[in-house]
Amino acid sequence: MEPSAATKERTLAWLRTVSGELSTATIKRLEETLPWYGDMPPGRRSAVGLVAQAGITSFISWFDDPRSTPWIAADVFGAAPRELLRSISLQQTLQLIRVTVEVVEERVKDGDDSLREAILLYSREIAFASADVYARAAEARGLWDARLEALVVDSILRGEYDDELPSRIAALGWHGHGEVSVLVGTAPRMLDVDQLRRTARHLDADVLIGVQGSRLVLVIGRAEQETDENGESTSQPPFTDIASALEPGFGDGHLVLGHEVPSLVEAAQSAKAALAGFAVARSWRNAPRPVLADDLLPERALAGDPLARSTLVNRIYKPLKTHSTELLTTLWCYLDNGRSLEATARELFVHPNTVRYRLKRVSDVIGWDATGSREAIVLQSALILGSIADTDGQTPRRR
Repeated sequence: MEPSAATKERTLAWLRTVSGELSTATIKRLEETLPWYGDMPPGRRSAVGLVAQAGITSFISWFDDPRSTPWIAADVFGAAPRELLRSISLQQTLQLIRVTVEVVEERVKDGDDSLREAILLYSREIAFASADVYARAAEARGLWDARLEALVVDSILRGEYDDELPSRIAALGWHGHGEVSVLVGTAPRMLDVDQLRRTARHLDADVLIGVQGSRLVLVIGRAEQETDENGESTSQPPFTDIASALEPGFGDGHLVLGHEVPSLVEAAQSAKAALAGFAVARSWRNAPRPVLADDLLPERALAGDPLARSTLVNRIYKPLKTHSTELLTTLWCYLDNGRSLEATARELFVHPNTVRYRLKRVSDVIGWDATGSREAIVLQSALILGSIADTDGQTPRRR
């Protein structure tokens, strides 16, 4: 039932008279009933007190004109919005509202029913308004984090490391320690960032996520190792296992994992390899998903990737030449003869078992097995590039 105009005017005049008294009583009640309020520094406690006082003033204005509901949030939280959001949680804000409403209700318990009903309605509106303020703040924080994360990933891809990058990464809550690898694939139509993060956390890893056009880029870092009952570090999954677990979060198409680097500072090297591999992955018809960027070295080298060329030469050609020119010659003959043991043995005038033994030693030295069809392509590319770069050596010739 709406009060008469005269009654409402008398009530408003009385509320304005006791507003200072209500504010003082509210601050006292906060100190008595909310431990967290008393534990706050004076500056923040003062800011929270201002919000409580603004709530009482706003109620009086709202009681005068209930159509002012849309301005409740601005009236109350405009007193110290940043200080409030940094100082107390939404739960604590609702506790603040409850205490303020209780103080006002106790003071007006002998008033008419319309005033008590107005207090109940206003408390509902202010509760919804406070929730809206916190929701908007959380949304703004999420958008800020997303923009900052995109900036960090872009800096890593470009290899632009500056003094601000560590602080930006720390602001994102990066939990990675030690080795890092970069995973590149196609962005799905509906990207579920939260699912990617949950999957990474389940594997004791952390990720930085960036979307560049149709590409989805993940910078993967292992979280700090935990220790068991004996104080020994627990084993952590390899990056290939982490990439396989993250694979469902990508769209259709190829998925390329860059090589492991010691730290986030050097992640640009892994990113360059992954991006170069992603650009040529379609040329390997049976490429697995995910595929290692180093397994695409021949395709990357043919596309003009200098990192792939130097990797092939430094990890295959030079170690073999340094270790034994005999092994280098045997590998070259074996590949030139279509991976035939008998044909290679005839050219080298040795027994096929000798060729087999030497190929085993080649595998021990460089880690690639020449008897595999895919690895043979890698080794053949390394020999070609190595001979081109080797101005001092001579290419073995058929006898």
